Amino acid sequence: MIEIELDGNKVEIAKGSMIMHAAEKAGTYIPHFCYHKKLSIAASCRMCLVDVEKMPKPMPACATTVAPGMIVRTRSDKAIKAQKSVMEFLLINHPLDCPICDQGGECQLQDLAVGYGASSSRYQEEKRVVASKDVGPLISMQEMSRCIHCTRCVRFGQEVAGVMELGMSHRGEHAEIETFLGQTIDSELSGNMIDICPVGALTSKPFRYSARTWELSRRRSVSPHDSTGANLIVQVKNDRVMRVVPFENEDVNECWIADRDRFSYEALNSEERLTTPMLKQGGTWISVDWQTALEYVVNGLKQIKANHGASSLGALVSPHSTLEELFLSGALIRALGSQNIDYRLRNAEFGAHEGVRYLGASIASLSALERVLVVGSSLRKDHPLFAQRIRQAVRKGCSVSAINTIAEDWAMPVANTLLCDASSWAQALADVAAAVAADRGISAPVKGNVNAVAKAIAQSLLSGERKAILLGNAAAHHAKASSLLSLANWIGAQTGAAVGYLTEAANTVGAQLAGVLPGEDGLNAGQMLAGGLKAVVLLNNEPEFDSAAGAAAKSGLSLAQMVVTLSPFKSNMAFSDVLLPIAPFTETSGTFVNAEGRVQSFHAVVKPLGETRPAWKVLRVLANMLGLPGFDFESSQEVLKLVGGLPPAGESQVVGGFLDNTTHAVVDLTAVAAAPVVASIYALDGLVRRAASLQLTADAKRNTVAQEVSA
Repeated sequence: MIEIELDGNKVEIAKGSMIMHAAEKAGTYIPHFCYHKKLSIAASCRMCLVDVEKMPKPMPACATTVAPGMIVRTRSDKAIKAQKSVMEFLLINHPLDCPICDQGGECQLQDLAVGYGASSSRYQEEKRVVASKDVGPLISMQEMSRCIHCTRCVRFGQEVAGVMELGMSHRGEHAEIETFLGQTIDSELSGNMIDICPVGALTSKPFRYSARTWELSRRRSVSPHDSTGANLIVQVKNDRVMRVVPFENEDVNECWIADRDRFSYEALNSEERLTTPMLKQGGTWISVDWQTALEYVVNGLKQIKANHGASSLGALVSPHSTLEELFLSGALIRALGSQNIDYRLRNAEFGAHEGVRYLGASIASLSALERVLVVGSSLRKDHPLFAQRIRQAVRKGCSVSAINTIAEDWAMPVANTLLCDASSWAQALADVAAAVAADRGISAPVKGNVNAVAKAIAQSLLSGERKAILLGNAAAHHAKASSLLSLANWIGAQTGAAVGYLTEAANTVGAQLAGVLPGEDGLNAGQMLAGGLKAVVLLNNEPEFDSAAGAAAKSGLSLAQMVVTLSPFKSNMAFSDVLLPIAPFTETSGTFVNAEGRVQSFHAVVKPLGETRPAWKVLRVLANMLGLPGFDFESSQEVLKLVGGLPPAGESQVVGGFLDNTTHAVVDLTAVAAAPVVASIYALDGLVRRAASLQLTADAKRNTVAQEVSA
C-alpha cells in the first residue's frame, strides 16, 4: 500500500492505482467524462486535471499513478482553472439544445457546466455539425453533434460486450464516433452504451421523446428473463412503465443489464395485453367479469374430476413465474388430488428429482475463473451477463473450452472447441473423461476415445486453480441430461472444477425449491403436452413457443376438455377455453431465485392494467371457491414463508443442503435422435416476444429466418 496526501487528508491506496482511485476511496469527487470504473483508462477528456505538487502542469487524475508521499490538490486555483479551461473547449462545438435533449436532467456535461462553465462563450464561429446515423432499433444516434469523444461507448464494445461495433474515424474537428461501413449495433448488451454516454449523443430509441427524467418515479425490481436475476430500476410515469435501467449490484449484474432486460417493457403496454377475463363460446371469445370466469373454471374442474378422477387434472407452469405463483400452483393441483404439475416444458428427459440444480458457484466467481468448460450453450445469447463475466476472466488469462453442435461467436477467444451432433455430447464428455483418466492413471467412468481436442480440454481443466464445468440450456434440456451431469461431476471431481447449470429462466431454481415437479405417478410436462389430461391449467406460458413439443403442443392440448390459461397476454387462444389476465412482474409482488440461489423479492411498480390481477391472488381465490383448505393468504409474503429451503429473513443466499448438482444416474452413451430445444435470445418468454423494438433486431430477424428454413 502507498500513502498519499489528497486535499490535506492521508489516503492509503494499492501500488499502481491512479489518483482517481484514491479520490474514490476517500470520497472526493473529481469531475470527469471519459473515466469509468469498469472500463480501461483513455485520458481523452482531460476534465479530471488536478494539481500535483512538484508537477509543472496539472495532471489527469485518471491516468496519473500514485507515488509515495505524493501531494494532490483537487480544489486548488491551479486545478480549478485547468478544469474550467477544459470545459470551455468541450462546450465550443456542443449544441445549445438542452431543452429538447433526452439526456437533459441526467447529463454529466450539463451538471458540470454549471460548476465549471463560463456564463458566456468566447467562441463566435459556426459550430460543427455531425450527420445523424441509423444504427438499429434500440440506440438513437440522431444528435451526434453532442458527442465529446470520451470513447466510453467504443471501449465498452471492445472490453465488456466483446465486439467493437463503434470506433472513431477521421481526426481533429472532423473526428466522429460511428459504426463501420454503415452497420448496425447488434450486441445483446448494446443498451448499456446509452447509460454510460455522459452526454445526449447516444439515447434510447424506444424511450425517445416520451418523458423527461424529472417526471419519472424510480422503483427497484428484478429481471424476469434469464437466470442472472439482474437488478433493475423501473422508471414510471402516470402508472405506465417508461424506461428500465440497471440497479448496480456487484454480486449479480454489476452495473450492466442485457438488452432484453432493458427493452422488454414495451410488451407491458402492447395491444396484445389481456385486460379482462375471456371465455370461448361457440368458437367466439367474449369478455366476462371475474366472477363468471372463475365460476366457469371451478365448475369445470369439479365436473372433470368427478367424471375422470383427480389424475385427469394438471398444470404446466413457467419458470419465469414468481416463486409464490409456482408454489400456489403446485399446492392447488395437489389439493385437488393430482400430482400432475411440471415446469420443465423444454426438457426431453424427466428423471427422478435428486436435488435443486443450480450454478454450482457464485455469479461473481465467474469473473475470476482460470479454466472453464461450457457444454451445450449458446452462452452469449442465452446468458449475456454470464458471458460478460467469463469474458472478463478471459481478459485476465482464463482458458475457455466448449462442447457444442456448432462453433458460435461468443465474442471471446475459445481455446478448445469440440464440435459434434447433440446426440453425441455424452460421448464427447466421455472422451474428455477418458483423457483425464489417462493423465491421472486411473480408470475412466465409461469408455471414451482420447482424441486431440478431448485431450486439450482435459489438460486445460487439469491446470489452473479456479475452474468450472458449466452445463448450458441445451444440456439441461437434453435427452441424456443426467448422463451429461454424471460425467461432468466425475470430471469435476478429478480436476477440482466446480460443476453447475447456467439454468434457463429467472426462476428455474425457484421452481425446484417450490416443488413444481410431478409427484409419484404424476405426469411430466412431455406427457401432459402429448394430451394426457382432461383439464389443463397453463400458468404464464405458451406451449407452442415455450415447450419441446412446439406446434404439436396445440394438438395435444386440444384433446383436453378444458384448458385454462393464466397470462398477461391474449395467448393460447387456439386451444384454450378460458383466459384469465394475470399481472406481469411490474404489476405484482413476488420473488425470483437466480442461478446461484440468490433469493430476490420485489414489489409491484405500477397498478395492474385493466382487470388484471396478480396470479397468486387468482390461484388463492380459485382454491377458496373450490373449498380447499389452507389457502387463506393476505399477501405474497405470507405465501413465501411456506416455501421450504429459503434462507432466514435478511439473507439473500439459499442455504446449503438444498442446492445440489450431484446425481446417481448411470451414464448412458446411447445416441439420441432428438435435438434439445433452446429458445433464441428474443423468443425466451412472452414479454420479449412482444417487445416491438427487440423483434426488429438482427438477432430476432436471424431467428425468424432460421424458423422459416427449418419449416
